[in-house]
Amino acid sequence: MPPSQRRTGADACPGALDVHRAADGGLARVRVPGGRLRAEQLHRLADLAVDLGDGALELTSRANLQLRGLAEGAELDLGAELAAIGLLPSRTHEKVRNIMASPLGPGDLVAELDTAVCAESELAALPGRFLFALDSGAGDVAWSRADLAALPVGDRAALLIGGVDHGIRLAVDQVVPAMVACAKAFLRVRDEQWRIAELPDTSVIVAALVDQEAQGQPFEARIPVTVSPTERVTPGTPPTGGPIGPVVFADGGLGVGAAVPLGRLTAEQARALGDVVITPWRGVVVRGDLPELGLITDPSAPGIGVTSCAGRPHCHKALADVRAAALAVSVPGRAVHWAGCGRRCGRPAGDVLDVVATTDGYLVDGRAIPGERVAEAVAQGRQD
Repeated sequence: MPPSQRRTGADACPGALDVHRAADGGLARVRVPGGRLRAEQLHRLADLAVDLGDGALELTSRANLQLRGLAEGAELDLGAELAAIGLLPSRTHEKVRNIMASPLGPGDLVAELDTAVCAESELAALPGRFLFALDSGAGDVAWSRADLAALPVGDRAALLIGGVDHGIRLAVDQVVPAMVACAKAFLRVRDEQWRIAELPDTSVIVAALVDQEAQGQPFEARIPVTVSPTERVTPGTPPTGGPIGPVVFADGGLGVGAAVPLGRLTAEQARALGDVVITPWRGVVVRGDLPELGLITDPSAPGIGVTSCAGRPHCHKALADVRAAALAVSVPGRAVHWAGCGRRCGRPAGDVLDVVATTDGYLVDGRAIPGERVAEAVAQGRQD
């Protein structure tokens, strides 16, 4: 890693127990592998958001949930409640259960991978930003900056390492063991890196999987893989908006997808939903019909693809109330991320217009714009 990109200090990603102290109180991030929540889990989370936080659930770009505004020590009660509803299966691994999945695909591999990660004690040392992705073949999460991603190719799966197809192919039932093996290999070779793509040479991860004999892996435990250098999947562009409107699940079931404005789901909205799949585009997908809740179900409506960090007054580093600014700009079109400072927290993957607050206005796609002209500049930027 070049000196300018070296990490300093510990990985400070928040968890459900290790909360981040923001300007508006504690911020807890609850990992939701594959974004799948049962109705009773979602409803209890809504209660906890009211009882312990600011009354809302924040959806993240990895299909996780956040609670804000927690009082000092509230994470103790939160942890106990999460464990009771099955959202904290491992206290040691709770920050590394980062598993994205295609929201309309089957969830069997999600549960299998989550169980396997939690069962490996050494994987508790993974950085909180390490990401697994399980793509159903839709191509919607395979290229979303995951460290390890599985993508169906015919009757096998391509294992993408650090966002690159190295030609590794394996049976679908070997995806989980292969991902676990690669995650362990990353821990053996990492220095200050938090992500596989930051390694000086990602081929060491490939070699660890391909040449398991050299790694000392006993024959009976080796994962059968093949390498097809000439059969590479063309990298896709991560989508900037998830399923909106009527959807069909992989099993043929019908449902509805909706965007959640700025990714903030109120407790009332959450309590009105049944089983849901949270999407990596800060939306939800439900089976059957969706009640009228103020969510966005029209793919042409304003607000699709518009995201924002917490901004002022919720974050110490924010230079503007970017949530309010994002809601005030309602021109439909290109995805936009509003950030209160140059860290661009919460920015999704893909082709997103950056609007970053500065001390005297905004940077819109790198151009300095006075605050009173930001709406005009964003509208123009969406048309570029």
